[in-house]
Amino acid sequence: MKHIASITFMVTLGVASAFAQETHIKMRFSGTSENSATSLQEPNTSNDADSFAGHSALGSFTVRLIRAIANSPSSSSTCSGANQLYLLELAGGGVFRFEDGTLLYVNLTEGSDCIDFVPTVVAHCSLTFKISGGTGRFKNASGVLTMTETVVPVLNALNDPNNPVFFAATGEFTGTVSGICEEMEHPDEVQ
Repeated sequence: MKHIASITFMVTLGVASAFAQETHIKMRFSGTSENSATSLQEPNTSNDADSFAGHSALGSFTVRLIRAIANSPSSSSTCSGANQLYLLELAGGGVFRFEDGTLLYVNLTEGSDCIDFVPTVVAHCSLTFKISGGTGRFKNASGVLTMTETVVPVLNALNDPNNPVFFAATGEFTGTVSGICEEMEHPDEVQ
């Protein structure tokens, strides 16, 4: 009986350690951004929708993000000057979908955009997301991802260069993910 208890403890410890491992990741992406019809109902904000695709050690993925970006600029020591605008990102989240059908959920914890108007309009964005689980191998996932992104306008409303409405984006997510289950579920079994 004592040996059975020892074996049970070792197996339990082995399963717990499989979930406790941290995986350091770098996920490069490209895609588009535009105004979102979905409102996060944050006061004095505009909502942005991102649609990205990329590759990583976790597999190929797509990700959809919705973000509430402040309408009024804030001050910043790193993004200031007559040709720059600094906006805070106040709320948001998204879902990664990997090639095996599993999903990874994230919630925005902080973020900012530095828009530089000279010589051409370009925005540099930095956001932090908390991982809040997912499906399949990400069911027990946790961790933090940092997104760095460069955004340029590709389409303006009424051909007015002062009114961009559709953007091209490139960047990467970096960080750590804990709790990834090493056993893969079949996509049709993912819940």
